Amino acid sequence: MKIDSRQSVIPAIIKSVVNVVITVALWTFYIMEFLLLFSPFYLYAFFFSDRSEEAFQKLNCRLHRLFFSLLRVIVSRVEWRVSPDVSSLRSSLIISNHLSFLDPILFVSLFAKQKTILKGYFRVPVFGWILKTSGYISALQDSLFTESMMHQIASIKEYLSGGGNLFVFPEGTRSRSGRIGAFNKGAFGIARLCRLPIHVVVIRNTHKLFPPDRLCFDTWGKNVIAVELAGVLEPDYDSESFSMNGLMAEARALMEREK
Repeated sequence: MKIDSRQSVIPAIIKSVVNVVITVALWTFYIMEFLLLFSPFYLYAFFFSDRSEEAFQKLNCRLHRLFFSLLRVIVSRVEWRVSPDVSSLRSSLIISNHLSFLDPILFVSLFAKQKTILKGYFRVPVFGWILKTSGYISALQDSLFTESMMHQIASIKEYLSGGGNLFVFPEGTRSRSGRIGAFNKGAFGIARLCRLPIHVVVIRNTHKLFPPDRLCFDTWGKNVIAVELAGVLEPDYDSESFSMNGLMAEARALMEREK
């Protein structure tokens, strides 16, 4: 019995070691690709480009596409299925469920022109500078639909009409259970303010590859990560029957139906 128990522990130890090694390798690559390959282009765009915001967004996209290309090669047991209905989105306000730290950088890798709403990252050295120069929106209050937020998104409709995408995770944080959490009203307030349709996207299984509150990738589990368009909501914002809570309920129903 002791031998069997010892034998059963060894594979788990090996898997843990491999997970740590691959995780360190991937994040080391991420840091080095930024420092050695991309930082000169960020600096050039910042000092010499007349459209530094757009240039930073394109660099963000390319940096993360390269990272995910390596991730797909190294963690080959994971299959990736990104629907063309999602990757072809332009000039769209996108909301999605949120399972893993990978979700936002995956969206960045899909769209050459992208913005999102973030809390708490703008004071991080270098990273915060990139976010600010990229035109990402700071959620300064617990509620996104505030006077300061309205000031930040005053030009968002123009940005979207130029082909950019704004993606938002209305849960505000990663789900620890896999279930869809309570929605913040911010994304829906932006949609109403700008009279925009809402593209509802569902992400599946990123938490199985990179779980919340864990430092390492799970590189052993066979997994299918999918990103799919669940539907498009086109509310009549001027209707007397329009309800923000009703719109949020419709969005939740689409996400839950597709999960």
